[in-house]
Amino acid sequence: MTPLKVVPRLLRVASVLLAYRLDELIDATHLYRPLKLLRPLVARPRIDIRGLSRGERLRHALTDLGPIFVKAGQVLSTRRDLIPADIADELSLLQDQVAPFPGSEARAIVERELKSPVGQLYARFDETPLASASIAQVHAATLHDGREVVVKVLRPGIDAQIARDVKLLHSLGELAQRWHPNADKIRPLDVVAEVEKMLENELDLQREGASASLLKRNFESGVDLYVPAVHWELTAQRVLTLERVHGISSDDIAAIDAAGLNRKALAAKGVRVFYEQVFRDNFFHADAHPGNIWVDPTRTGEPRFIALDFGIMGSLPEADQYWLAQNFIALFERDYARIAQLHVAAGWMPADVRMDELEAAVRTVCEPYFTRPLSQISLAELVVKLFQTARRFELTLQPQLILLQKTLLNIEGVGRMLDPEIDIWAVAHPVLKRILRERYSPLRTLRDVRKRLPEWLHNAPQFPELVRDALRQIGRGEQRSMSDPQALQLLRENAKRLHQLLACGLLGSALLIAAALLWTMAPQHGSWPPLLAGVVGLLTFAIGWPRSR
Repeated sequence: MTPLKVVPRLLRVASVLLAYRLDELIDATHLYRPLKLLRPLVARPRIDIRGLSRGERLRHALTDLGPIFVKAGQVLSTRRDLIPADIADELSLLQDQVAPFPGSEARAIVERELKSPVGQLYARFDETPLASASIAQVHAATLHDGREVVVKVLRPGIDAQIARDVKLLHSLGELAQRWHPNADKIRPLDVVAEVEKMLENELDLQREGASASLLKRNFESGVDLYVPAVHWELTAQRVLTLERVHGISSDDIAAIDAAGLNRKALAAKGVRVFYEQVFRDNFFHADAHPGNIWVDPTRTGEPRFIALDFGIMGSLPEADQYWLAQNFIALFERDYARIAQLHVAAGWMPADVRMDELEAAVRTVCEPYFTRPLSQISLAELVVKLFQTARRFELTLQPQLILLQKTLLNIEGVGRMLDPEIDIWAVAHPVLKRILRERYSPLRTLRDVRKRLPEWLHNAPQFPELVRDALRQIGRGEQRSMSDPQALQLLRENAKRLHQLLACGLLGSALLIAAALLWTMAPQHGSWPPLLAGVVGLLTFAIGWPRSR
């Protein structure tokens, strides 16, 4: 978007902010300050803003500006460590409800994407939408075999609109990055990048279908969470056909009680399902507000949730998943020194941070919470406070954790609505410990070894050459460092440790490979030989691994 094309859009944004009397945002963006003189010429907002809080005015302004700004507000609402609580509360109420587009256009998009007349694809297609949002709308339909489905259709022209508004967001982000006094903490360009990534995913309904399929496979039993099935023959990039499900919104407490469902069991199950998605499967529903999480009214004996809308899903790099799980465990066990050590080890904090000061800061935040009954402790609130404290120690923003933080807030909110007395700590702690015990068990390690065995065997002939090259490099390093006795001694110690590591590594690898081979023959020889060989192999690796000095 060229500068001349950006100007009208920027003026539109400024006029809306002025109309809703968001003077603090105008003042923070120096470029907009002269525009305050034009306030008498600005059109009145569509609602009476007298008496509205600043958070309410910002929410209505973003709604007027369009869907892209609504998405930005939703993402920003998760950064409660960066923005005031009153604004975060209002932004969390943002909904994407917009006027529907004509059903005839939806029918035309379906026929174009699926390359057949709607009458051949469905026995019935209702042109009146069930729901309409900023990216897509949903229509009820019936298959020729009588099964009920819903058809999600992307809005016509939404791709170009999103692309244009994303460019505008980048321009606004750059302005905020340059002029906002707290830009280093808010990091507006990172927020814009997160919005852009989220929207890119939502514009591909085939990707959403794949996400639904994976989540359904992860909860295949359907006891705790039911996921509607995807009809792949009726799905494309702009059209998604799903099994139609019926349920009660998880915030409709009266209807849940009327159905005779056990709300306490539901609340505990919701927390358990969240931790299983994040730490067992590393694939979680990242838009888990009550409108997307229903309750099955037919399951009175064993209540369960129904998941909807899979456009925003989250996952974490394996390393971050591990560090985050360990942080939660340390938090549950009130091990503040461990929390400080984990933040540095994960690379979230500078290596030169004063560990005793960081530990004391974490203790100062957490201890007041533990004076309350555990049922009154908000884990989400505590995590936000920890992030706020960590920023004083130059915490590096972790964009991949933004969706997780949003989901944690949503799930805890749903849990507390269903059961205000829920002890989230008592539910979450054993679930997380069980998942970690299973995830990092020797048997799990041996299964991973078995999967990687073909690759290792393929690369094994190259290993002696790699060892020879490493030893040659060490030799050349010794020759260059002869004039420095201390450096020479260090190189000798490193060479000695490397020899030890290589020797134990070779032996450990051989034992692990043997364990994997025995594992494939376990039905004939039992499971103890591979288990024993694997444990010995891991111990050999541990013995050979260089100790920190």
